[in-house]
Order: sequence, then C-alpha cells, then structure tokens
Amino acid sequence: MNAKEQAKQEARESLLKPYSRYEGGYGIKPGETIYTKLNHVSQSGMMRVIDLYVMRDNAPVRITWSAAKATDSTYNRKHEGLQMGGCGMDMGFAAVYDLSYALFGKGFECTGPNCPANDHSNGDRDYTPHMHSDGGYALKHRWL
Repeated sequence: MNAKEQAKQEARESLLKPYSRYEGGYGIKPGETIYTKLNHVSQSGMMRVIDLYVMRDNAPVRITWSAAKATDSTYNRKHEGLQMGGCGMDMGFAAVYDLSYALFGKGFECTGPNCPANDHSNGDRDYTPHMHSDGGYALKHRWL
C-alpha cells in the first residue's frame, strides 16, 4: 500500500470511528445528514470549493480535510474546501454522494422510514432491515 492509499484508508477510518472530541473520530453512520457550505465559485463557473460538516454536540464539526482524503479529491488550500469540478448539477450533493460511496460503497443496511436510499424513491417501500446496494445514497445532504 502506497502513501496515498494509506492516507485514504486512515481518513476513511477516522470518519467511521465513533465520535470523540479528543480522539479524532467522527462516527458517521448511514442515514446521517452531511451539511455543505459553498466557499468559492471560479470565474468560469466550472469549479466550486465546498466545506463539509456533521453535527456533533449541537455544533457543526468540519470534516472537509478527511472527506477530501477519503474521496481522493483535491483540497483547495486557498479557499479551504473540497474542490469540485463541473457544473449543471448540485455539486454539494455530488460531494456528499462521493463521500458516502467512499465510506459505504459496498452497500448499507436500510435505516427505516427515513432511509435516504434511492431504492425507496424508485418504488421500494420495504423499510424492514435489508441491504441497499448503492452506498452513495447512505448519507443525506443539506446546504448551510
């Protein structure tokens, strides 16, 4: 395992590790909401810099650096956020989808009536415990 793969694995583990204010875990679980904040849009409109947060102890906790490492994305130091290229779609949702897929790519267990899986909006009304195959929809997204 090279250094880049090692950093990616360590970031993934810290995002999944149970939350601890002092030990570095964020405790992200399927069904949780990831909040995004737009920091910058390039002059051409083809690139955005986005911050990612989770709520812990009724306060936002920034996870952008770990998310950039886990998704193998570029961290923009000038505008301090995850750099997302492209336009014509919700880039905050795309950043959360990429993070969700990096964390739960092999699938996740249905979280019940508020499960964010796309299967439910495509006709599956089964909220009993079962596996969803697309881990990219394990997390919810909201803009700040």
